[in-house]
Amino acid sequence: MRTNEGVISTFIEAGITRGFTLPGLGITWSLPAFHDRKSEFDLVLARTEQSASVMAQVAGKLTGRPGLLMAQGPFATTTGAFGILEAYFSSSPMVIMTDTSCYDGFAQQGVYQTMTGDYGAGDAFGVLKTMTKYATYATTPAEAIYGTQMAIKHAMTPRQGPAAMIMRTNIIKQEVPDDLRARLYPTEGYLRYTPMVPDRAALEKIAATLAAAKAPVIIAGNGIYMSRSGVALQEYASRDGIAVASSYHGKGTIDETSDIAVGMMGTWASAAANRMVQAADVVLVLGCSLGAEYTRFRDEKMLRPGDQTIIQVDIDPLHAGWVLPVDQAVTADVSDVLDFLLTKPAQDAITVNRRKDRIAQIKADNDYGVLPEYKTRPGTVHYADIMRALGDFLTKDDLLTLDAGTNRIWATSRLPLRHPHQLVAPGGIGGMGWSTPAATGAKVVCPEKRVTGMIGDGGFVMTMDAIATAAERGLDVVYVVANNAGLGMVRDNLGNQAIGVDFADHDFTKVAEGLGGSGVTVTEADQIGDALREAHSRGGPVVIDVKVDPAASHRDCSDYAELPDPGGRT
Repeated sequence: MRTNEGVISTFIEAGITRGFTLPGLGITWSLPAFHDRKSEFDLVLARTEQSASVMAQVAGKLTGRPGLLMAQGPFATTTGAFGILEAYFSSSPMVIMTDTSCYDGFAQQGVYQTMTGDYGAGDAFGVLKTMTKYATYATTPAEAIYGTQMAIKHAMTPRQGPAAMIMRTNIIKQEVPDDLRARLYPTEGYLRYTPMVPDRAALEKIAATLAAAKAPVIIAGNGIYMSRSGVALQEYASRDGIAVASSYHGKGTIDETSDIAVGMMGTWASAAANRMVQAADVVLVLGCSLGAEYTRFRDEKMLRPGDQTIIQVDIDPLHAGWVLPVDQAVTADVSDVLDFLLTKPAQDAITVNRRKDRIAQIKADNDYGVLPEYKTRPGTVHYADIMRALGDFLTKDDLLTLDAGTNRIWATSRLPLRHPHQLVAPGGIGGMGWSTPAATGAKVVCPEKRVTGMIGDGGFVMTMDAIATAAERGLDVVYVVANNAGLGMVRDNLGNQAIGVDFADHDFTKVAEGLGGSGVTVTEADQIGDALREAHSRGGPVVIDVKVDPAASHRDCSDYAELPDPGGRT
């Protein structure tokens, strides 16, 4: 058995039967072994390491199993870092297989591309240690196989995240010795895991605190998303009249048109969610870090330790009480907590109605779910028009991917999602260009879903190569490009100073055709819904080039908070 054969066998043993790649050097040398197992393993060829890394991250995010990125060392650690960092900050299970590109014997002599960490070389291991849960540098065939087993183990074990196995390039085609001092064992035994059991007394205390609360709020975070426990959360909160706000990672995990939903909290989010949290006497935080952006950068009116009772549940004990001090920190899977709460007696009708009346009043006072009509220049639409069309179009069978910038802020603050867990959004580094490969990857791993990706024109140009991947694999994906001919959010933040923000108004329908897909151009608001329906009926990748008024602003829709100026000004 050669190293590459042992590595592919390990992946298949662990149930990882798909990899995303743009091969080079060491990964190229690995491919014959993967090709030999092609009936068991799907190799997805992307056009850039950036797109491949996003597809792998999304595969992990949607399936709960590690997505596999296979990329050459200098590029896995640079352009491929885009998806790795997203996985790291979003706790998405992911495995990175890469190499040191050392050309077998030249690592110490400054050969180009080398990533061994020697003088004159880059350091793949050093770089990947900064953005993964686990990284190992394999210098022998046995180390590569065992390192792969450990990378899979770390990627899958809570808190999930990316893990890397870096091979010295010359070992990839070497034979695995028969007389190993450290014997290799089957993968299964390394991956066995028994979930933790929550402390019963802690759960009873949570239930009692919520029962006694006048205005309780639950904050749904990434823990709700990754455990797919939105339905249980909806049932419990509706039964007992508890408002549900979400973090960015937790948006869309419940029906956001329901009476207990108040939307996403934070700086670029729903005013109703922020005011509801502010009015709460008890706050139950489920799988959310309470990072600064969720509290409007530590707005002291929102979360107030000592004044409000704050309970934080997280699968990682370091995360509860990390950003803010809490009254109760519980280490548990949030789904177990919800299952327990559903076994407790329901609140009486008077209490539930009083709580829901308070929620309804705060939502009404803050225009929750309202999409105003905006006048735009001729031949353009407003982001509100896109949100209105998407809200009417999306069903339980849809997935929607988001990107960065103004288009995302309009979606997170003013697009109530009715169907739990249909949103796929970048919340780790939240970089431009994520949505197009994310939508492509989502369709690869969820072929039964109707997939729509929304993205701005700036982000679209960064990763439009993913359309070629969709065309080559015959994927039916629709990409909605909110084309305002510039960097909308940066343009907003600069005010009247248009510095480095304006692009030419490109014709993205022609781009789509050139990459093997097709396109539709939209210049009027009443065309958007028809364009969505037509695009999804065509088959193959379709780009909808929606001309957006450059004057449309993210400040019109979110509960915006000015960031403090380093000089003390705001």
